[in-house]
Amino acid sequence: MATFQEQRAILSVSDKTGLLDLAKGLDSLGVKLIASGGTSKAIRNANLPVQDVSDVTGAAEMLGGRVKTLHPAVHGGILARNIPSDLSDLNTHKIAPFSIVVCNLYPFSKKISSEPAPTLEEAIEEIDIGGVTLLRAAAKNFSRVTILSDPQDYEEFLEAYRENKGTLPDSLRQKYALKAFSQTAEYDALISEYFRRQFALSPVSSSPQLLELRYGANPHQKPASAYVTEGTLPFKVLSGSPGYINLLDALNSYALVTELANAFDPPLPAAASFKHVSPAGAAIATQLTPEEVAVFDADGVDLTPLASAYARARGADRMSSFGDFIALSHECDIATAKLIGREVSDGIIAPGYSSEALKVLSAKKGGKYCVLQMDEKYVPNSVETRTVYGVNLRQGRNDVKIDKNLFSNLVSQNKTLPDNAITDLIVATISLKYTQSNSVCYAYRGGIIGLGAGQQSRIHCTRLAGSKADAWWFRHHPRVLNFKFKKGVKRADKATATDLFVTGEIFKTPEGDEERKAWEVFFAEGQIPEPLKKEEMEAWSKQLKGKVSLASDAFFPFADNVWRAGRSGVGYIAAPGGSVQDEAVVKAADDLNITFAMTNLRLFTH
Repeated sequence: MATFQEQRAILSVSDKTGLLDLAKGLDSLGVKLIASGGTSKAIRNANLPVQDVSDVTGAAEMLGGRVKTLHPAVHGGILARNIPSDLSDLNTHKIAPFSIVVCNLYPFSKKISSEPAPTLEEAIEEIDIGGVTLLRAAAKNFSRVTILSDPQDYEEFLEAYRENKGTLPDSLRQKYALKAFSQTAEYDALISEYFRRQFALSPVSSSPQLLELRYGANPHQKPASAYVTEGTLPFKVLSGSPGYINLLDALNSYALVTELANAFDPPLPAAASFKHVSPAGAAIATQLTPEEVAVFDADGVDLTPLASAYARARGADRMSSFGDFIALSHECDIATAKLIGREVSDGIIAPGYSSEALKVLSAKKGGKYCVLQMDEKYVPNSVETRTVYGVNLRQGRNDVKIDKNLFSNLVSQNKTLPDNAITDLIVATISLKYTQSNSVCYAYRGGIIGLGAGQQSRIHCTRLAGSKADAWWFRHHPRVLNFKFKKGVKRADKATATDLFVTGEIFKTPEGDEERKAWEVFFAEGQIPEPLKKEEMEAWSKQLKGKVSLASDAFFPFADNVWRAGRSGVGYIAAPGGSVQDEAVVKAADDLNITFAMTNLRLFTH
């Protein structure tokens, strides 16, 4: 008759480290040992009493060792609970219960990483079936059964087992059960990763789940890949070969433009220029003025709404956009492709491409330009996971909706908030959602004009973004638009020369200095520009006063942020409250007649 009084252990291990010491300890404590295959042989060779699993099951090992412990006589004895109905079932089927399971798994990881690489058939034979079943069964019944899956736990177990006279504290059984479940999860992940490479590798598979990358963030970080565990990868590689950082930029930028487009009814075409996991520029479709066409180098193309959005996004900060990754919310048309074809860029992601556009883009960089097509229907998981220094972090995806209602809490004396300012605040705030914190964004006419990202100090964000916004505006100055460059000067060199001028950096170097001379060679003979005079700069800056919108991803800790923003034409601010200086911050806005919308929404991104 079956009872739970007799202590029986089943042992089936691949790694036999510490096995004999454990077996001796169990035997000395009156535990009956049952073992499979090589485990039984090792124990028997040490002159310890052991019974073969086949004696318990009445069935010999079969299929070349594939079936050893998979039998009701084994798993019934492990899974039985200490309740009358389970005890009755054991008696009916003449099954004796197990109180201890000792098991570790075939070394699948070692096999697949060996040299030479194993064949598929060889790898398959290292997939443990019975062992995983033993681990999960024992861990599931942790309230009665102890599962030992790690040789490092044997000594601790024996000591506790002796101390407690044949029982274990619940906390220890729970600890061992958790370890077993974690090991089976890791084991299954390793196997699925292997078969993902065998059966679902892009671009070989028709249903790709994994894309091999040359390396990670840096050339020495190998191996590297992009993969999903369910369904297929949500993007296709139409041209080129994306890198690790390319995909970080592509996926983040596509999320930005998708959200930005859908923040309006009906959705507006949106574009973004991304570099190092933050936007250099982002914009929605708004008509470009003739001056903007010149500033953004968008002449010679019949501008569609999408092309206008791209030109504005790329024109936000041409220096930072050099070598960017581009995202479009709508199908890429030929006009947009022609503009992209002019620029130095690493790649593009969009929901589709016209045949003409794809032809232009695929020819870029000698056919190596990265072109990704995103699945419009893809919806990411609501929970995000990342690993930092071996520790897994989880959080709900930042899916907060940003629309005009976010800016309804006007705490300033000035309550004026026109539609164009709301549009710019939406653009700025959504852009911050995908920008490394701390971050502050200035926007005007439907696009970013200055973004300060990744600074530890908020005032440094505001200053950095403000200086970029100032440079953006001075690029529109008539004197800048009338620059006479030497014939043959490249677009990137023109952007550099212009940036040095509008920021005033070049005039900090002495005349005749090598740096100054290197700048001067970009201009036609006799056309080297003189610096803007103070009164010219003040007069030009006044034209933008009160027209710019600013958003911050967290509260302003001091009023200095508002004062600095005001010097760059800011007339509208959206930021969360929560600082002890909120009152002083709002007063600074009132002093400058700035409309201040307190959003109570923090948007940190890391």
